[in-house]
Amino acid sequence: MKKEDSALRIKSKEKCKWDELSLGEIMIRLDPNFSRIKTARSFDIWEGGGEYNVARGLKKCFGLDTAVITGFVDNEIGYLLRDLVCQGGVDYSNSKWFAFDGIGREVRIGLNFTERGYGIRGAVGVSDRANSAASKLKKGDIDWKRIFKDEGVRWFHTGGIYAALSKTTPDLIIEAMKAAKENGTIISYDLNYRSSLWKEAGGMERAIKVNRNIAKYVDVMIGNEEDFTNALGFEVEGFDKNISKIDTNNFKKMIEKCLKEFPDFKVVATTLRVVKSANVNDWGAVMYYNGEFFESKKMENLEIFDRVGGGDSFASGLIYGFLSHKTSQEIVDYGSAHGALAMTTPGDTSMASLKEVEKLLKCASARIDR
Repeated sequence: MKKEDSALRIKSKEKCKWDELSLGEIMIRLDPNFSRIKTARSFDIWEGGGEYNVARGLKKCFGLDTAVITGFVDNEIGYLLRDLVCQGGVDYSNSKWFAFDGIGREVRIGLNFTERGYGIRGAVGVSDRANSAASKLKKGDIDWKRIFKDEGVRWFHTGGIYAALSKTTPDLIIEAMKAAKENGTIISYDLNYRSSLWKEAGGMERAIKVNRNIAKYVDVMIGNEEDFTNALGFEVEGFDKNISKIDTNNFKKMIEKCLKEFPDFKVVATTLRVVKSANVNDWGAVMYYNGEFFESKKMENLEIFDRVGGGDSFASGLIYGFLSHKTSQEIVDYGSAHGALAMTTPGDTSMASLKEVEKLLKCASARIDR
Protein backbone atom coordinates (compact mmCIF):
# COMPACT_ATOMS: atom_id res chain seq x y z
CA MET A 1 0.00 0.00 0.00
CA LYS A 2 1.39 3.40 -0.97
CA LYS A 3 1.85 5.91 1.82
CA GLU A 4 -0.10 8.62 0.05
CA ASP A 5 -3.03 6.23 -0.36
CA SER A 6 -3.20 5.38 3.34
CA ALA A 7 -3.34 8.92 4.77
CA LEU A 8 -6.54 9.90 6.55
CA ARG A 9 -8.39 12.77 4.93
CA ILE A 10 -10.25 14.35 7.83
CA LYS A 11 -13.00 16.90 7.25
CA SER A 12 -12.45 20.35 8.68
CA LYS A 13 -14.19 21.48 11.83
CA GLU A 14 -15.84 24.34 9.94
CA LYS A 15 -17.86 21.88 7.88
CA CYS A 16 -19.07 19.73 10.77
CA LYS A 17 -21.19 20.14 13.87
CA TRP A 18 -19.61 17.11 15.52
CA ASP A 19 -15.95 16.31 15.91
CA GLU A 20 -16.86 12.76 16.85
CA LEU A 21 -19.99 10.60 17.02
CA SER A 22 -20.25 7.25 18.83
CA LEU A 23 -22.81 4.49 18.39
CA GLY A 24 -23.26 2.05 21.24
CA GLU A 25 -24.86 1.03 24.50
CA ILE A 26 -24.44 3.00 27.72
CA MET A 27 -24.95 1.05 30.92
CA ILE A 28 -25.22 2.10 34.53
CA ARG A 29 -22.20 0.74 36.38
CA LEU A 30 -22.69 -0.32 39.99
CA ASP A 31 -19.32 -0.26 41.73
CA PRO A 32 -18.90 -1.82 45.22
CA ASN A 33 -15.82 0.35 45.71
CA PHE A 34 -13.32 -1.63 47.79
CA SER A 35 -15.81 -4.40 48.60
CA ARG A 36 -17.01 -7.38 46.53
CA ILE A 37 -20.18 -7.55 44.43
CA LYS A 38 -21.43 -10.57 46.37
CA THR A 39 -20.99 -8.91 49.79
CA ALA A 40 -21.71 -5.25 48.99
CA ARG A 41 -24.20 -3.15 50.94
CA SER A 42 -23.78 -0.02 48.81
CA PHE A 43 -22.58 0.87 45.33
CA ASP A 44 -21.12 3.92 43.63
CA ILE A 45 -22.89 4.75 40.37
CA TRP A 46 -21.15 5.56 37.08
CA GLU A 47 -22.17 5.43 33.46
CA GLY A 48 -20.11 3.60 30.88
CA GLY A 49 -19.96 1.79 27.58
CA GLY A 50 -17.07 1.07 25.24
CA GLU A 51 -18.19 3.40 22.48
CA TYR A 52 -19.62 6.12 24.73
CA ASN A 53 -16.44 6.24 26.81
CA VAL A 54 -14.57 7.42 23.72
CA ALA A 55 -17.01 10.28 23.07
CA ARG A 56 -16.95 11.34 26.72
CA GLY A 57 -13.15 11.33 26.87
CA LEU A 58 -12.92 13.46 23.75
CA LYS A 59 -15.36 15.93 25.30
CA LYS A 60 -14.22 16.13 28.91
CA CYS A 61 -10.47 15.75 28.47
CA PHE A 62 -9.85 17.16 25.00
CA GLY A 63 -12.69 19.68 24.69
CA LEU A 64 -14.15 18.44 21.41
CA ASP A 65 -17.80 18.49 20.35
CA THR A 66 -19.08 14.92 20.60
CA ALA A 67 -22.36 13.04 20.45
CA VAL A 68 -23.65 9.54 21.09
CA ILE A 69 -26.44 7.51 19.56
CA THR A 70 -27.90 4.98 21.96
CA GLY A 71 -31.20 3.85 23.45
CA PHE A 72 -32.96 5.21 26.52
CA VAL A 73 -36.02 3.95 28.40
CA ASP A 74 -38.74 6.38 29.42
CA ASN A 75 -38.58 5.70 33.17
CA GLU A 76 -36.62 6.85 36.22
CA ILE A 77 -33.59 4.69 35.42
CA GLY A 78 -33.52 6.09 31.89
CA TYR A 79 -33.65 9.60 33.34
CA LEU A 80 -30.76 8.74 35.66
CA LEU A 81 -28.70 7.57 32.69
CA ARG A 82 -29.62 10.71 30.76
CA ASP A 83 -28.48 12.86 33.68
CA LEU A 84 -25.14 11.02 33.85
CA VAL A 85 -24.62 11.52 30.12
CA CYS A 86 -25.45 15.22 30.49
CA GLN A 87 -22.79 15.50 33.19
CA GLY A 88 -20.35 14.02 30.68
CA GLY A 89 -21.17 16.78 28.19
CA VAL A 90 -21.96 14.38 25.35
CA ASP A 91 -24.96 15.23 23.16
CA TYR A 92 -27.63 12.50 23.00
CA SER A 93 -30.30 14.31 20.95
CA ASN A 94 -30.15 11.82 18.08
CA SER A 95 -30.75 8.83 20.37
CA LYS A 96 -34.02 6.89 20.56
CA TRP A 97 -36.35 6.70 23.55
CA PHE A 98 -38.38 3.53 24.19
CA ALA A 99 -41.64 3.30 26.13
CA PHE A 100 -41.39 1.46 29.46
CA ASP A 101 -43.55 -1.67 29.72
CA GLY A 102 -43.78 -1.55 33.51
CA ILE A 103 -41.25 -4.21 34.51
CA GLY A 104 -38.59 -4.19 31.79
CA ARG A 105 -39.82 -7.34 30.10
CA GLU A 106 -39.34 -5.91 26.60
CA VAL A 107 -36.82 -3.11 27.08
CA ARG A 108 -34.65 -1.77 29.88
CA ILE A 109 -31.41 0.01 30.78
CA GLY A 110 -28.47 -2.35 31.09
CA LEU A 111 -26.60 -2.69 34.39
CA ASN A 112 -22.93 -3.50 34.82
CA PHE A 113 -21.67 -4.68 38.22
CA THR A 114 -17.89 -4.24 38.34
CA GLU A 115 -15.39 -4.80 41.14
CA ARG A 116 -11.86 -3.55 40.64
CA GLY A 117 -9.81 -6.41 42.02
CA TYR A 118 -6.72 -6.10 44.16
CA GLY A 119 -3.31 -7.75 44.00
CA ILE A 120 -3.71 -11.39 43.01
CA ARG A 121 -7.51 -11.00 42.82
CA GLY A 122 -8.43 -9.82 39.34
CA ALA A 123 -11.21 -7.41 38.42
CA VAL A 124 -14.67 -8.94 37.98
CA GLY A 125 -17.49 -7.72 35.77
CA VAL A 126 -21.05 -9.06 35.72
CA SER A 127 -23.39 -7.58 33.13
CA ASP A 128 -27.19 -7.56 33.41
CA ARG A 129 -28.06 -6.12 30.02
CA ALA A 130 -30.35 -8.44 28.05
CA ASN A 131 -33.07 -6.58 26.09
CA SER A 132 -31.43 -3.22 26.71
CA ALA A 133 -32.76 -0.23 24.81
CA ALA A 134 -29.57 0.13 22.78
CA SER A 135 -29.75 -3.51 21.71
CA LYS A 136 -33.25 -2.89 20.31
CA LEU A 137 -32.07 -0.29 17.80
CA LYS A 138 -32.34 -1.45 14.18
CA LYS A 139 -31.91 -0.25 10.62
CA GLY A 140 -34.21 2.64 9.83
CA ASP A 141 -34.41 3.92 13.41
CA ILE A 142 -31.83 6.70 12.95
CA ASP A 143 -31.75 9.45 10.31
CA TRP A 144 -28.12 8.96 9.30
CA LYS A 145 -28.40 11.27 6.28
CA ARG A 146 -29.37 14.21 8.47
CA ILE A 147 -26.56 13.46 10.94
CA PHE A 148 -23.69 12.82 8.53
CA LYS A 149 -24.72 15.12 5.66
CA ASP A 150 -26.71 17.96 7.19
CA GLU A 151 -25.08 18.22 10.62
CA GLY A 152 -21.68 16.87 9.60
CA VAL A 153 -19.38 14.49 11.49
CA ARG A 154 -15.60 14.39 11.30
CA TRP A 155 -15.13 11.00 12.98
CA PHE A 156 -17.50 8.06 13.64
CA HIS A 157 -16.67 5.42 16.25
CA THR A 158 -18.30 2.15 17.25
CA GLY A 159 -17.16 -1.33 18.16
CA GLY A 160 -17.44 -5.05 18.67
CA ILE A 161 -19.27 -4.80 21.98
CA TYR A 162 -22.22 -3.14 20.30
CA ALA A 163 -22.04 -5.53 17.35
CA ALA A 164 -22.47 -8.44 19.78
CA LEU A 165 -25.56 -7.12 21.60
CA SER A 166 -28.32 -8.36 19.30
CA LYS A 167 -29.20 -9.62 15.84
CA THR A 168 -30.05 -6.07 14.71
CA THR A 169 -27.00 -4.12 15.85
CA PRO A 170 -24.51 -5.36 13.20
CA ASP A 171 -26.83 -4.24 10.40
CA LEU A 172 -27.36 -0.89 12.15
CA ILE A 173 -23.59 -0.43 12.39
CA ILE A 174 -23.15 -1.12 8.68
CA GLU A 175 -26.02 1.21 7.80
CA ALA A 176 -24.31 3.97 9.79
CA MET A 177 -20.90 3.23 8.28
CA LYS A 178 -22.24 3.39 4.73
CA ALA A 179 -23.74 6.82 5.44
CA ALA A 180 -20.49 7.94 7.06
CA LYS A 181 -18.48 6.79 4.03
CA GLU A 182 -20.79 8.59 1.62
CA ASN A 183 -20.20 11.83 3.51
CA GLY A 184 -16.44 11.64 4.00
CA THR A 185 -16.44 10.77 7.72
CA ILE A 186 -13.52 8.75 9.11
CA ILE A 187 -14.63 5.47 10.69
CA SER A 188 -12.94 3.77 13.63
CA TYR A 189 -13.86 0.44 15.18
CA ASP A 190 -12.66 -1.14 18.41
CA LEU A 191 -12.87 -4.92 18.16
CA ASN A 192 -13.37 -5.30 21.95
CA TYR A 193 -14.06 -9.05 21.90
CA ARG A 194 -16.11 -10.23 24.88
CA SER A 195 -16.69 -13.99 25.03
CA SER A 196 -19.66 -13.53 27.37
CA LEU A 197 -21.54 -11.52 24.73
CA TRP A 198 -20.92 -14.02 21.94
CA LYS A 199 -21.44 -17.17 24.05
CA GLU A 200 -25.11 -17.68 23.15
CA ALA A 201 -24.86 -16.02 19.73
CA GLY A 202 -22.57 -18.46 17.94
CA GLY A 203 -19.32 -17.96 19.84
CA MET A 204 -16.03 -16.99 18.27
CA GLU A 205 -17.02 -18.31 14.84
CA ARG A 206 -19.99 -15.96 14.72
CA ALA A 207 -17.91 -13.07 16.11
CA ILE A 208 -15.37 -13.45 13.33
CA LYS A 209 -18.06 -13.58 10.65
CA VAL A 210 -19.84 -10.47 11.95
CA ASN A 211 -16.69 -8.43 12.53
CA ARG A 212 -15.16 -9.33 9.18
CA ASN A 213 -18.30 -8.09 7.46
CA ILE A 214 -18.13 -4.80 9.37
CA ALA A 215 -14.37 -4.45 8.88
CA LYS A 216 -14.81 -3.79 5.15
CA TYR A 217 -16.04 -0.28 6.01
CA VAL A 218 -13.42 0.61 8.64
CA ASP A 219 -10.60 3.14 8.25
CA VAL A 220 -9.04 2.83 11.72
CA MET A 221 -9.05 -0.61 13.35
CA ILE A 222 -8.31 -0.78 17.07
CA GLY A 223 -7.88 -3.82 19.31
CA ASN A 224 -5.40 -5.79 21.33
CA GLU A 225 -3.65 -8.93 20.08
CA GLU A 226 -6.33 -11.25 21.42
CA ASP A 227 -9.07 -9.16 19.77
CA PHE A 228 -7.49 -9.60 16.34
CA THR A 229 -7.47 -13.37 16.86
CA ASN A 230 -10.90 -13.83 18.44
CA ALA A 231 -12.82 -11.19 16.48
CA LEU A 232 -11.08 -11.18 13.09
CA GLY A 233 -9.27 -14.52 12.94
CA PHE A 234 -5.72 -13.15 12.65
CA GLU A 235 -3.02 -14.40 14.99
CA VAL A 236 0.17 -12.65 16.07
CA GLU A 237 2.86 -15.31 15.77
CA GLY A 238 4.62 -16.10 19.00
CA PHE A 239 2.39 -13.77 21.01
CA ASP A 240 2.37 -14.52 24.73
CA LYS A 241 0.28 -12.26 26.91
CA ASN A 242 2.56 -13.10 29.83
CA ILE A 243 5.66 -11.49 28.30
CA SER A 244 6.34 -7.78 28.52
CA LYS A 245 7.04 -6.89 24.91
CA ILE A 246 5.34 -7.95 21.71
CA ASP A 247 7.59 -8.84 18.78
CA THR A 248 6.80 -5.94 16.45
CA ASN A 249 8.02 -7.94 13.46
CA ASN A 250 5.38 -10.58 14.15
CA PHE A 251 2.79 -7.86 14.72
CA LYS A 252 3.74 -6.34 11.37
CA LYS A 253 3.27 -9.72 9.68
CA MET A 254 -0.22 -9.90 11.16
CA ILE A 255 -1.00 -6.37 9.91
CA GLU A 256 0.23 -7.30 6.43
CA LYS A 257 -2.21 -10.22 6.44
CA CYS A 258 -4.98 -7.85 7.53
CA LEU A 259 -4.17 -5.39 4.77
CA LYS A 260 -4.33 -8.08 2.12
CA GLU A 261 -7.91 -8.86 3.12
CA PHE A 262 -8.86 -5.35 4.22
CA PRO A 263 -6.86 -2.93 2.06
CA ASP A 264 -8.99 0.02 3.20
CA PHE A 265 -7.52 -0.07 6.70
CA LYS A 266 -5.61 3.19 7.02
CA VAL A 267 -4.58 2.70 10.64
CA VAL A 268 -4.22 -0.29 12.93
CA ALA A 269 -3.56 0.37 16.60
CA THR A 270 -3.28 -1.77 19.70
CA THR A 271 -2.56 -1.37 23.38
CA LEU A 272 0.21 -3.47 24.90
CA ARG A 273 -0.62 -4.59 28.41
CA VAL A 274 1.10 -7.06 30.70
CA VAL A 275 -0.87 -7.84 33.84
CA LYS A 276 1.48 -8.35 36.78
CA SER A 277 -1.32 -7.97 39.30
CA ALA A 278 -4.73 -6.30 39.42
CA ASN A 279 -2.97 -3.09 40.46
CA VAL A 280 0.30 -3.22 38.53
CA ASN A 281 0.56 -3.50 34.74
CA ASP A 282 3.12 -2.71 32.11
CA TRP A 283 1.40 -0.45 29.57
CA GLY A 284 2.08 0.92 26.13
CA ALA A 285 0.75 1.03 22.57
CA VAL A 286 1.77 0.57 18.96
CA MET A 287 0.22 2.02 15.79
CA TYR A 288 0.62 1.17 12.12
CA TYR A 289 0.09 4.17 9.85
CA ASN A 290 1.39 5.23 6.44
CA GLY A 291 3.45 2.06 6.10
CA GLU A 292 5.30 2.54 9.39
CA PHE A 293 5.11 1.47 13.01
CA PHE A 294 5.03 3.97 15.85
CA GLU A 295 5.41 2.71 19.41
CA SER A 296 4.75 4.69 22.56
CA LYS A 297 7.12 4.63 25.47
CA LYS A 298 6.35 1.62 27.63
CA MET A 299 5.25 2.45 31.17
CA GLU A 300 6.60 -0.28 33.41
CA ASN A 301 4.87 -1.12 36.68
CA LEU A 302 2.02 1.32 36.09
CA GLU A 303 -0.06 1.44 39.26
CA ILE A 304 -3.75 1.05 38.48
CA PHE A 305 -6.78 2.14 40.48
CA ASP A 306 -9.49 0.95 38.04
CA ARG A 307 -8.49 -0.70 34.77
CA VAL A 308 -11.93 -0.54 33.11
CA GLY A 309 -11.98 1.92 30.21
CA GLY A 310 -8.23 2.14 29.70
CA GLY A 311 -8.51 0.90 26.12
CA ASP A 312 -11.39 3.27 25.37
CA SER A 313 -9.36 6.20 26.66
CA PHE A 314 -6.45 5.06 24.50
CA ALA A 315 -8.84 5.24 21.53
CA SER A 316 -10.05 8.74 22.41
CA GLY A 317 -6.48 9.99 22.83
CA LEU A 318 -5.58 8.47 19.47
CA ILE A 319 -8.59 10.07 17.78
CA TYR A 320 -7.76 13.43 19.36
CA GLY A 321 -4.27 13.16 17.91
CA PHE A 322 -5.60 12.62 14.41
CA LEU A 323 -8.27 15.33 14.67
CA SER A 324 -5.65 17.78 15.97
CA HIS A 325 -3.21 16.89 13.16
CA LYS A 326 -0.46 15.70 15.51
CA THR A 327 2.53 13.78 14.19
CA SER A 328 2.21 10.00 13.99
CA GLN A 329 4.42 9.53 17.03
CA GLU A 330 2.46 12.10 19.00
CA ILE A 331 -0.82 10.40 18.09
CA VAL A 332 0.13 7.05 19.63
CA ASP A 333 1.72 8.85 22.59
CA TYR A 334 -1.45 10.83 23.34
CA GLY A 335 -3.47 7.62 23.18
CA SER A 336 -1.15 5.73 25.50
CA ALA A 337 -0.88 8.58 28.03
CA HIS A 338 -4.63 9.18 28.17
CA GLY A 339 -5.31 5.47 28.61
CA ALA A 340 -2.82 5.27 31.46
CA LEU A 341 -4.29 8.27 33.27
CA ALA A 342 -7.84 6.96 32.91
CA MET A 343 -6.86 3.89 34.91
CA THR A 344 -5.77 5.99 37.88
CA THR A 345 -9.35 7.05 38.72
CA PRO A 346 -12.60 5.13 39.41
CA GLY A 347 -15.30 4.47 36.85
CA ASP A 348 -15.25 3.57 33.16
CA THR A 349 -14.63 7.08 31.88
CA SER A 350 -11.61 9.37 31.93
CA MET A 351 -11.22 12.08 34.58
CA ALA A 352 -7.96 13.32 33.05
CA SER A 353 -7.36 16.78 31.63
CA LEU A 354 -5.41 17.72 28.52
CA LYS A 355 -2.90 19.45 30.80
CA GLU A 356 -2.32 16.19 32.70
CA VAL A 357 -1.96 14.18 29.49
CA GLU A 358 0.64 16.60 28.15
CA LYS A 359 2.43 16.68 31.49
CA LEU A 360 2.75 12.90 31.36
CA LEU A 361 3.99 13.09 27.78
CA LYS A 362 6.80 15.31 29.04
CA CYS A 363 7.66 12.62 31.58
CA ALA A 364 6.83 14.90 34.47
CA SER A 365 6.66 13.39 37.94
CA ALA A 366 3.62 12.89 40.15
CA ARG A 367 4.67 15.67 42.50
CA ILE A 368 1.78 17.80 43.76
CA ASP A 369 0.58 20.67 41.58
CA ARG A 370 -0.03 23.84 43.60
